[in-house]
Amino acid sequence: MTTHGLPAPGERLPETQIGPFDAAALARYADVSGDHNPLHLDDALARSLGLPAPPVHGMKLLAAFEPMLAAWRSDLALTRLSGKFIQPVFCNEKVILSGRVLRASRAEGVLLRLFAHGGARVPAIIAEASLIAPELRDAG
Repeated sequence: MTTHGLPAPGERLPETQIGPFDAAALARYADVSGDHNPLHLDDALARSLGLPAPPVHGMKLLAAFEPMLAAWRSDLALTRLSGKFIQPVFCNEKVILSGRVLRASRAEGVLLRLFAHGGARVPAIIAEASLIAPELRDAG
């Protein structure tokens, strides 16, 4: 969606579902990311540690916010994304991404609070993103 003007504080982003990610998807991500931690790839190891299934790579989930933000406001450019990993999301669980605008100004850009919720709607990631209009980024 291309929009002109800044979003209003409190505006909610449309929820986006990603996943579920099966074992093959986790293996492909391990190959492209170089993160071959067996915890993400070995069901028996995950279960031996008391987990119901291997957890999805946290960075795979965090990276999913970028296309969500681009779909929401393609006229704004992502300048910063950071997150805190709260709870794991497990193999074969769907994930719901959501967010809301905390503040928005031409001078400082747009600050968002983002959430990734796992199968039980428990926050898996709480993140923040900063976006600006491309003409402001190019002027800096």
